[in-house]
Amino acid sequence: MKQKHILPLFLLVQIIILQIIPFFPKYVERYYSNGFYPVITSFSRTTFGSIPFSVGDFIYFILIFFIVRWFWIKRKTWKLDWKDNALAVLSFVSIFYFMFHLLWAMNYYRQPLFEKMAIERNYSDEELLQFTKKLIAKTNAIQNQITKNNSVKVVFPYSQEQAFKMSMNGYENLAITHPFFSYRNLSAKKSLISLPLTYMGFGGYLNPFTNEAQVNYLGPMYNFPTTSCHEMAHQLGFASETECNFIGFLASVKNDNLYFQYSGYSFALRYCLGNWEMRNKPIFNQLLKTVHPGIIKNYQESKDFREEYETAIQTGFHLFYDNFLKLNQQADGMQSYSKFINLLVNYYGKKNHQL
Repeated sequence: MKQKHILPLFLLVQIIILQIIPFFPKYVERYYSNGFYPVITSFSRTTFGSIPFSVGDFIYFILIFFIVRWFWIKRKTWKLDWKDNALAVLSFVSIFYFMFHLLWAMNYYRQPLFEKMAIERNYSDEELLQFTKKLIAKTNAIQNQITKNNSVKVVFPYSQEQAFKMSMNGYENLAITHPFFSYRNLSAKKSLISLPLTYMGFGGYLNPFTNEAQVNYLGPMYNFPTTSCHEMAHQLGFASETECNFIGFLASVKNDNLYFQYSGYSFALRYCLGNWEMRNKPIFNQLLKTVHPGIIKNYQESKDFREEYETAIQTGFHLFYDNFLKLNQQADGMQSYSKFINLLVNYYGKKNHQL
């Protein structure tokens, strides 16, 4: 076998292996997610966490430059040397694919969080209704406590750098009852590609190669704490968007700071209301009347921001990411972001935790 064939063949081997691994989630949980991965993430966050800018984004810029440069150099000989060029591309993809899974993405195949925490996923309309009403009451109370006026929207008073550091408090409190959510060595950054992320419709992402939590700094600041906590949940080795929304919510509301709590409760409430809007419009309208006008103004702030940057790019990228999630053990695709309500209703209902 020629050396140039080794890496493309290795790519095929990886694909086959990853068709088998999903049948063994407990082994992935034990040996990767709670064995090898914590060592990798601790090293990465310790190494890159103190660097003030996003190293991962910078690496992507360099990588894109060299990829474009390579294709430019090969443009005249592409047809003539198409076999060697194709093998070179497959070799690069093989290495990228291997490092992606080695450094983080094997977490897609770990034991689901609902099993780990013994949380049911099904609920009745009545259970959702009672949870939504409690959530409205809680969010209203915090909004009023902050603004002293139920018609005034909440304005986040801290810088984004301060918010990153303050996020640690929520995880510290959360880890008291759930030790597997323990977070150390902060490595959260404002993404250098926040504008492209905005056009794509995303609040942030985890760089799997440097393990930096990248947060879009352009969006409304009242959302910033929960978005940061969501990306930090990815750093803990939770790949599912459903699970990271759930963990991000818990880390926000467990924070001692009222603005963080408001961010978490208003985030969950928006999803609950959206759920009711789709399933029962009359109930949705009744519930909406009980939400403080100041909270509605925050939601309008988010809506205005999304609409300002809404283009066909966002639709196309969401379609791509929807299929990416489905290929990586998240059958609900983009809808998985909203499925965390299933976990919340049962966590606070049948598990009897205090909202």
